[in-house]
Amino acid sequence: MTTDTILQARMVAILRLDDLSTAMPIAESLFYAGVRALEFTLTNSNTPAVVRRIRNESQNIQSGNAVIGIGSVRSLEEAKIAIDSGAQFVVSPITSVTIIDYCKQNKVTVCPGAYTPTEIAMSWDAGADIVKVFPARNLGANYIRDVLAPMPYLKLMPTGGVDLNNIASYFAAGAVAVGIGSQLLDPEAIRNQDWEKIQQAAAQYVQAIGRVSDL
Repeated sequence: MTTDTILQARMVAILRLDDLSTAMPIAESLFYAGVRALEFTLTNSNTPAVVRRIRNESQNIQSGNAVIGIGSVRSLEEAKIAIDSGAQFVVSPITSVTIIDYCKQNKVTVCPGAYTPTEIAMSWDAGADIVKVFPARNLGANYIRDVLAPMPYLKLMPTGGVDLNNIASYFAAGAVAVGIGSQLLDPEAIRNQDWEKIQQAAAQYVQAIGRVSDL
């Protein structure tokens, strides 16, 4: 179900925050905008507790309308922490067969990171549900198209440098989803607790994806 939700939503919102004290209103603002998959990164040690709270308290999660995961997972120990915290999917910047195997054993969607065609293929063959092509910033949409030409069965999610100006080109190239981070989280809006501004920024991406999906 989690993988299907991500594939239907076609976007994972990445929340890499130094301060998670406002994580709940940020999450709810994103949900209200139509975002259906949130990834909180383990670069903040409070992430497990925050994910557990949102998993338990958010009506969007409880109803199955949205899913929540943990990213920046780099080891088996961190994968265990993520899953124990209630993460419905695990995202990594790297391809680790150990992480993939552990997630598969626990029936948790896993999106490992890969860069080269060989890494991408290895990640998929190891059991990745979706391969996070990272960092995609200097690769561009044509790279996704070129990788998919000989391996059209891959499910690729470019992450890093995807914005409103190029998002359509990534989907046209064959990406099944994209990871969007800093573009959704205006630091000033967070400082001012301007949740409407956060919501509006997210809604632009949801609408852009909707236009692509309607084509």
